[in-house]
This record gives sequence, structure tokens and C-alpha cells, in this order.
Amino acid sequence: MKPVFPYKTLFGDIKLEVVSVTVDGDSLPYTRISTGDRVVALHDIGRDRWEVATLDLKASVPREKGPWEDIQCMAVLAESATNARRTVALTKVGQDTWTGSIDLVRSRHVHRATLSLAVVATVDGIPGRVIKSTEESWHADLHAVAPRRRQQVEIERIDFQDGPKEWLRPYQDAPWIVDTTGTAPKVYLNTSAIPELIEVLYAKGGTPEERALRDTTSAHIAQDAWIAMFESAISSLEVDEGTPLLPNDWRKNVIKSMLPSVIPGRTFSDALYEVHKRQQDGYGWSELQTGIHYAAAKRSRVTRRLTDAVRSVKAERDSR
Repeated sequence: MKPVFPYKTLFGDIKLEVVSVTVDGDSLPYTRISTGDRVVALHDIGRDRWEVATLDLKASVPREKGPWEDIQCMAVLAESATNARRTVALTKVGQDTWTGSIDLVRSRHVHRATLSLAVVATVDGIPGRVIKSTEESWHADLHAVAPRRRQQVEIERIDFQDGPKEWLRPYQDAPWIVDTTGTAPKVYLNTSAIPELIEVLYAKGGTPEERALRDTTSAHIAQDAWIAMFESAISSLEVDEGTPLLPNDWRKNVIKSMLPSVIPGRTFSDALYEVHKRQQDGYGWSELQTGIHYAAAKRSRVTRRLTDAVRSVKAERDSR
């Protein structure tokens, strides 16, 4: 599922691998690098202060003839939380292999940096056009001890009224809030609005009524999260010559998961262009809300959880 470019692009897939990492010149244990999860874990590495982590890279680019000149492989390391961005050109060492390294400067990052690869070339006399990019990015995680992908949505229990986050206080009557402004989406559960609800959500077992409440509330929270994440992802799309481009962070997975249900019966590229245009112009955006809510309910399995809850409560009532 890729955007359509107004020029010919490479057909095959490109592969990017972090083959080794050094921190201030010393080798990072390979157990901190996961090729399967595409994660480098940089937390608690044996030294509290370090300055630069150097990621040694290897890329494989398909060989294909086309109307391209001056082909280059560009590694891009970026983090949205700090607006940090570093781009390095790799060196061609074979017919389809490129190698190089890129530095992660500790002072410019706070959470999780995304590493991607773009193949650029001069096309139709225009330099710097992207003819291929990685579909799956790597992550250099400064908060991870083990190189594993984290869950897409973090959940934190916090007191909206008297807790440490002052920006939550205007929402003290809300049972939960979805925040998509950080490096990863987060759900804050309000411990002061309905304390009994938090107890039920984190309890194990319980009566059929308690389990039904737990399941339906969890589905409702998940639906709110999917809606907020999708709308945030669409509103932050970048555009290249009128074509919306998929981001390389969590927003990419959200869009790919929900868009086919938001605008069914269209190619992915056409649907992405349509939803982005409606969001930018404002015209027709309200009509999309039905599709967005349906897609979010589908992803959070609201219907199934409601059905199970109703059947459980009914069975308990009939048994009395």
C-alpha cells in the first residue's frame, strides 16, 4: 500500500539492517539489537552518560533499469518529539548493496528515534525524487532495555484533579483522555472521576456483571483511541507534489489498519488522497465520521464485546 508517484519508481523491496552499534566508540552487545523487531535498545547500557551511538547500516536495493540518474541511498534518523533529523548518504559496495553509518546524538533525542531509508534519484531532470523507501522502519529506543516493539498505545492511571499533570485538570470529570501529541499515543485513565471503574478494569475475574462492564468499557476506550489516532495521523500527513505520504511511525500502522474500512471499495492510494483532501479542505470531512467510527469500532471489536456482555448478563439473570 504505497502512494502513487507521477513518475516511475523501483518495483522491488529494499531492505535495511542495523548490523552493529557502537556507543562512544565501544561496541553495544548484539543482544540489544533485534533484527526481527527492528529495534535497538539504548537504555541502561552500563553507563549513565554517553554522547553518540553510531549505527552501522547495510541496505539492499533491487536492480532495475529506469529513467533515473544519480541514484543515492539516504538513511534518515528522526524523532518528532524533538524535531531532530539527520540524513546520511550510504556508499555503494556492490551491484545492489549499500553500507554506511549514522550517528544518534544523545542530546538531540528524548524517547525513540525512527530510522528509515530512501532511495532518491534525478528523474525527468528533477533531482532528489524518492523512487523507493523502506516500508518497515527501525527504532532506536532510549527507554528500552530489551529490543522489542512496544504496544501501540500506552495506558497510564493518573488523578486528573490533583495529579502532577496540570493540563489534565480541565478534564477532571472525564473518565479517560486520549493524547496523540507525543511520540506514542497514550490513554490517561482518571483515577478520581470514577475510582470504582478503575478497580473493575484492573480486577481479575469478578461477577458476570463486572466482567461485562470491564469488557465493554475496554472496548469503548479502544474505540476512542482508534478515532483519535486516525484523525491525528491524517492531520499530520506530509505531501510530495500533491501526493500524501505515509509516515514512518505509529501513524502509518493506524492509517493502514483503518483506511480500508473508512473508505471501502477504493484503492489504498485513492482512499488516502481522498481522506487527506477532505481533511484539508473541510468539505466532506463530517461525512467521513461515520466511516471513521465504524472502522474504530471494528478494530476495537465493540460489537463482539457487547454481544458477549449481553449474553453473559442475560445468562446470569436467567439462572436466578
